[in-house]
Amino acid sequence: AKLYCPDNGRDSVPPSLLATALLLQAHDKVSDEEAKLRTDFDIRWKVALGIAVEDRPFAKSTLQLFRAHLILHEKVRAIFQRSLQLARETGYLKGRKMKAALDTTYILGRGAVKDTYNLLADGIVQIVEALARLERKRPKDWAKGHGLESYFGSSMKAEASIDWDNEKERRALLGRIVADADGVLELARRAQGRCPKESLERKGIVEAAQLLGQLLMQDVERKEDGAALKEGVSRDRIPSVHDPEMRHGRKSSSTRFDGHKAAVVVDTDSQLITAVGVLPGNAPDNTGALELVKQSEANSGVKVEETIADCAFGDGATRQAFADAGRTLIAKVPARPQTACFPKEDFRIDLETGACTCPAGVVTQAKRRLNPNPIGTHGEGGWQRPWGFVFDAVVCGDCALRPKCVASKKGKGRTVSLHPQEGLLQQARALQHSEAFTEYRKLRQASEHRIARLVQLGVRQARYFGRLKTLFQVFLAATVANLTLVASK
Repeated sequence: AKLYCPDNGRDSVPPSLLATALLLQAHDKVSDEEAKLRTDFDIRWKVALGIAVEDRPFAKSTLQLFRAHLILHEKVRAIFQRSLQLARETGYLKGRKMKAALDTTYILGRGAVKDTYNLLADGIVQIVEALARLERKRPKDWAKGHGLESYFGSSMKAEASIDWDNEKERRALLGRIVADADGVLELARRAQGRCPKESLERKGIVEAAQLLGQLLMQDVERKEDGAALKEGVSRDRIPSVHDPEMRHGRKSSSTRFDGHKAAVVVDTDSQLITAVGVLPGNAPDNTGALELVKQSEANSGVKVEETIADCAFGDGATRQAFADAGRTLIAKVPARPQTACFPKEDFRIDLETGACTCPAGVVTQAKRRLNPNPIGTHGEGGWQRPWGFVFDAVVCGDCALRPKCVASKKGKGRTVSLHPQEGLLQQARALQHSEAFTEYRKLRQASEHRIARLVQLGVRQARYFGRLKTLFQVFLAATVANLTLVASK
């Protein structure tokens, strides 16, 4: 009732019916048009919705408006929580504690991914459309009046009459696009002054101008002889104008994707999905891990006693965050790259006595600050160099194992760095080399099985633009996965 105006408009369609229709749509992976047709003509859907054979309960736009309200008012979480409530009412979800498996998977974005030329062209078109709305004109007419009609074709690159093997012609085309982009940005700046601060027109112009400005900064380098494409890929690069929240992500060192990441928490006993989230495609897998576990408890009403994850969650900072919150995280410590020298794990580090023993049996208690490296931390005073044990250069020089241990030149001994969370990492390594870790490895597979079910329900490809709407899609898929799991048992 809070989503609608109570004193005008047409008679409402029961929200329970529309919510069920959305779940059926997610279950059958159909479009809004097909969902409308199945509601009208499919006996199976009519039985599930509890309507008569002759009923035509809603129009397609009604379903779309209801979805928009759920997203706008963040109510889809209530539908997801209802699936967990049903599991508890039916006895499928039992107990007061759970072991939760946490994992992520990639989602291909809905927006079209384009190269720099077409990306900038799309950015120019968006500003043109915003400025045309302000002047109550058609975008193409406005663009023609400002000499920008070439950007309204099917593709800037396809319609550019240049030799793409000629670098000078490519640079010249890029220079013209950048000049046009600078021009429309100036027009947008002037137009903002003519709009009320809180108007929708001003908001549209500001958003389009910010997006185009970011596209220019991420892909274009301005030189004395003109604009040129930047070498390499900028951090946090936007690959699509139509969905600016998409990001370049990686499934592995050799496989890339463009889109988002879905994070999933699963009860290893019941196999129910207890929390979901959507991350940027380029975000580390461990982003927001602790918050997701807290959401799991809020959604299910069950305390998470242990969180099980893969090595992407096994870094020191994530372990420290869980430890500070009084929680247990079980995850493998990320493996080190293979080197010719003895790895750090071959040294016995005793944090209580402050001693380090090398593979040859030599013990040192000498510690000092080392040069900055990836395990350094940012403290209140800025960069902090890590501590490390230092072995005497004379002792290392006479050691028979030196060729396998010390990579530096003569006159220097081996150094062994100390991670800021060295104690937590030591505990994790000891566990993963014990027999008890075998059981945790099996329990973690629960998250992989549930992710496979979500992929069956279509979450591999985003149906909507934007991270918030994609989260809506993942929530519905997780709800369907939970309901079918409970029904099958």
